[in-house]
Amino acid sequence: MNEPRQFLVERLRQFGITVFAEMSALADRTGAINLGQGFPDSDGPQEVLEAAVAAIRAGHNQYPPGRGILPLRRAVADHQKRFYDIEVDPEAEVLITAGASEAIAAAMLALVEPGDEVIMFEPYFDHYATSVALAGGHRRVVALREPDLSFDVAELEAAVGPRTRLILVNTPHNPSGKVFSADELGQIARVAVEHDLLVVTDEVYEHLIYDGGSHVPLVTLPGMAERTLTISSAGKSFGFTGWKIGWASGPEAMVSALLTAKQSLTYVNGGPFQHALVTALGLGDDYFRGLADDLQAKRDLLSEGLRSAGFGVFPTAGTYFITADIRPLGSGDGVEFCMSLPERCGVVAVPSVVFYDNEEAGRHLIRFAFCKRPEVLAEAAERLAGMAGSQP
Repeated sequence: MNEPRQFLVERLRQFGITVFAEMSALADRTGAINLGQGFPDSDGPQEVLEAAVAAIRAGHNQYPPGRGILPLRRAVADHQKRFYDIEVDPEAEVLITAGASEAIAAAMLALVEPGDEVIMFEPYFDHYATSVALAGGHRRVVALREPDLSFDVAELEAAVGPRTRLILVNTPHNPSGKVFSADELGQIARVAVEHDLLVVTDEVYEHLIYDGGSHVPLVTLPGMAERTLTISSAGKSFGFTGWKIGWASGPEAMVSALLTAKQSLTYVNGGPFQHALVTALGLGDDYFRGLADDLQAKRDLLSEGLRSAGFGVFPTAGTYFITADIRPLGSGDGVEFCMSLPERCGVVAVPSVVFYDNEEAGRHLIRFAFCKRPEVLAEAAERLAGMAGSQP
C-alpha cells in the first residue's frame, strides 16, 4: 500500500498542534478547570474595554496604518521611556503587530537566513522553535538547570558557531517563571557584542514580576541598543489575550525589516483595539502595581495548594506560571500524568516536556497557570489535594 501523501513541508513535520490548544480542548471536553493555557478568566480594566467600544462606535473599523496607528506607537514609546528610560522614535522604531507571537515569527522570517542558527534557552515557549523552522533556521539550546534555573556561561559561549545569527531571550521566562538576573543579562549581552549577534527579546511578562523584583530590558545594557529588537504585548499586561495586539521596538533598520515580513502575514489587525490600548498604556502606576500584587497572591495560593497536594514546586519570580515536579507523587511521565489528570480530579495542566529538546530534562515537570480567579484556584487546589498519592 502506498504511504499517505505528505503535504506539510519537511521543516515543520516535527511540529503538531500546539499543546495549549490540545490541553484547552481536553478541558472543554471534560469540563475540567483549565490551568493549562495562560489566559485570565476575567477581563482587564473597564476603562480600556470602554475605549474599545468607543473606538468601534467612532468608526475606527477599517485597516489601520501598516506600522500601527501613530497614537499607539507614541504610547509604546512613552511606556519605554516611563518605565525604563529608553528613548524610542515612534515614527521609525516602533511596529504594532498581531500579538507578540506574530512579532517573533516575523522577526525570524526577516532576520534569519536558511541555515542560520538561533540560540534560545531551554525550556522554551514552543512558538520559538516553530518560528525558527519557518525561516529555515536551526535552534541551538542552552539549558536552564534545576534547581535555580541558572545557565552555564561556558555553554552559552559554546553554542555560538559560524552560522549563529541571533540570541532569542525571554524574560520573565515562560514556562519556568524565571526572571533573568542583571548578571545573567550582562553575560548574554557580552556574548552578543563579542560575536556581533542580533538579539530578539520577548518581554510580554514585563509587568508580572513578584516579591519586589524588577524587569531589566536587555536593550538597556551597553552595546545592545543597536542590535536588539524588543517585543511585548497587551495580552499579559492588560488581560486582553484575545485582542492580539503586540509591538516591537528597536533600531530603525531592524523594525523596517520586521515590517517587510509582517506585512505579508496579517498585514494589519485590530484597528479599534489599537485605539483602546492607547488608554491602557497610559494607566497609572497603581494599575501596574496592583496587577503584580494580585497575581503574586494568586501564585502563592496555587503554590501552597500544590505543595499540600504533594507536588514539588519550583519558585516563580514572574509570569503566569508555576512549574511542578510530579516525582514526589510517584510519577515520572508528565504527558501521561497531564492526560489523566482531568479524569482523576478535574484539572488541566501542561506537560513541560514539550518545551524541551532534551526530553529527559523536562519529562517529570508540568506547568500550571495561576492567572485565574482566586475561587477557581482554590477549587483546583482542593481537587488536586483529593488525588494526592494516587497513581495515573
